[in-house]
Amino acid sequence: MTPGQNTTIGLRARKKRRTRDALLRVALELFTTQGYEQTTIDEITDAVEVSQRTFFRYFASKEEAAFAVVDMVESKFVDALRARPAEEAPFEAMRNAVESAWDSVSEALAHDAVVPVELYMRTYLLIESTPALIAVHLRRTAELEEGIAQLIADREGLDVNTDPRPRVAVASFTGVMRVTGKIWGRGRDARVEALQEITRLYLDQLGPALAGNWRTPAPDTERGPA
Repeated sequence: MTPGQNTTIGLRARKKRRTRDALLRVALELFTTQGYEQTTIDEITDAVEVSQRTFFRYFASKEEAAFAVVDMVESKFVDALRARPAEEAPFEAMRNAVESAWDSVSEALAHDAVVPVELYMRTYLLIESTPALIAVHLRRTAELEEGIAQLIADREGLDVNTDPRPRVAVASFTGVMRVTGKIWGRGRDARVEALQEITRLYLDQLGPALAGNWRTPAPDTERGPA
């Protein structure tokens, strides 16, 4: 392949990326301002000045566009979990993986303004408040949890179908992540660092909440953003 051909391929790839980014940004802006179900694919493509055929080249449906950023975050977490040292205990590995994933997301958003954190926050709230998307979100979450449980079981040399610990550990961990995501989404601080702070605070309480004496006053858990 000649240098000229390499340049042409590179230009085409960048053009495709710009088109996908533009479609995603417009879709999320429309979803979060006028409603997911009220937004049509025609409105998205008209705003970007491309055809419906172009939209479907990048996204199978509106639903796929709505969950595109969530997919990115989840993928980074799973990849980070796979990369954790084998000697780390399950909760330690998941906690370190989520820290690594959020660092990666924060860095990506800092250098790529396609989907600013503020728009991601609005998209998260949209998913949590739209019945059609909630149903999809619950299904996707169940599938993600099952995959993570299998990954944890493999790390520990366990059979996920006979040993309940991987699923219990993952359910507890992802439950905390859902709670902290909702708290962050209702707050006024859209920084990823704010989400990290709330997540650390609640993960610190996971052990005491499961095994501690609840009659002993817990540390202040309202320090997160309002």
